[in-house]
Amino acid sequence: MNHQRPAEGAAGRQPACGSFGQFVADQHQAGRLVVQPRMGMSDPAVMRAGLEATKAARATTAGTITVDSFTRTGDRNAVQTALAAGLELNGYPIADHDLLVSRRVLHGVRDKTFPVQVRHGSARPQHIFAALMAVGLDATEGGPVSYCMPYSRLPLRESVRNWAQACEMFTQNGSAQADPHLETFGGCLLGQLCPPSLLVALSLLEAMFFRQHGVRSVSVSYAQQSNAEQDREAILALRHLARILLDDCDWHVVLYTYMGLFPRTPEGANGVLAEAARLAVRTGSARLIVKTTAEAHRIPSIAENVAAMEYAASVAAAERAAAPNTAPVTNTGLLDEARALVEATLSLHSDVGVALVEAFRRGWLDIPFCLHPDNAGQTRAYIDSSGWLRWSALGALPIPAVDGPRTGGAIGSADLLDSLSFVSRKFDSAALGGRRGRRTMSHRPLMSQPDDNR
Repeated sequence: MNHQRPAEGAAGRQPACGSFGQFVADQHQAGRLVVQPRMGMSDPAVMRAGLEATKAARATTAGTITVDSFTRTGDRNAVQTALAAGLELNGYPIADHDLLVSRRVLHGVRDKTFPVQVRHGSARPQHIFAALMAVGLDATEGGPVSYCMPYSRLPLRESVRNWAQACEMFTQNGSAQADPHLETFGGCLLGQLCPPSLLVALSLLEAMFFRQHGVRSVSVSYAQQSNAEQDREAILALRHLARILLDDCDWHVVLYTYMGLFPRTPEGANGVLAEAARLAVRTGSARLIVKTTAEAHRIPSIAENVAAMEYAASVAAAERAAAPNTAPVTNTGLLDEARALVEATLSLHSDVGVALVEAFRRGWLDIPFCLHPDNAGQTRAYIDSSGWLRWSALGALPIPAVDGPRTGGAIGSADLLDSLSFVSRKFDSAALGGRRGRRTMSHRPLMSQPDDNR
């Protein structure tokens, strides 16, 4: 049964007609999960083919153009050298392909029924924003913290300044017909082993940074971690705080399929994706970034991306049609932790960017296992036997002390490796167990025919 629901930002600002935010809001209200790949090819013809295949998939989709690593770091000489030599890059060099070429990639594919978002990973994103605006695109993602730590060695203060400039450039792209849309990457820091309360807090703080610099259509991100019930608690906390802190914005939640070490078996990979799709439905998330069965081995093909989107959409539709999950949400204090981190940061300065820099300087925001020079590096986390992601060392975080057997205990390399591979082992073990069971059944001798004399 499909249940209609209001757009997330309905209590505040409505998305502009024809915008990325409007498309997602319309699909969410109609009970459809928007699924989206992480896709980027340097050859314009192949990039267009990827977008066309995404649009044609049996799912409600949004398109993705992911830029290459040279463009991300601003090494345009390397991009131009590679293009001149006909070398393949690991993404689409949007700042260096001719504008007419990029417009042809999009022409007739991108429309009101199929928005396209640019993904990049840059702490110096101004040239990328300028390029995507020049080709007529109005949706991208990132953030001053999440695309600085750990992707860049650039000082956080410089990343904040760069992102402020990029946001202000981006708002010039808006009109009555379409709002520029920015997605935070703060809910995806490191991909794994960052406790959910910090992911929620940083996703919200980056969205507030965007808003302060004029962006009024945002999505707040969260990356699937290692326990579905903890993830459910985290996303519902994210939505609760977003309703309060982003009440004058159009916003929605985007969920990322697990970003850490991925299962190697196709069944294990699909198991993670299925859990993400169900989680998206159960938490009211509007959009899901998918992963494929090839993730552990190589860059996925267009066909593998399409298969992942269609599979996720089918799982989400089945979950939505099933009886609603009425189980109470676990309350481990995650909402209170996230709120405390946000409030402590905002108390430092009225400018969110300045507050972020100061919070990291004091260690009030501190990402476990992140080696960036501006990160204090005093926090630690681990995964317990049930898959819950726990703090083991809080550093100077302004949240209550944690209790548990690992509090204050050192985490060795073996512990870290166990945590890093937890999800992969869990889902691959289940898949291999299922395979063994099927082999046992398939090799079991047929029952003999009954004896007539019995």
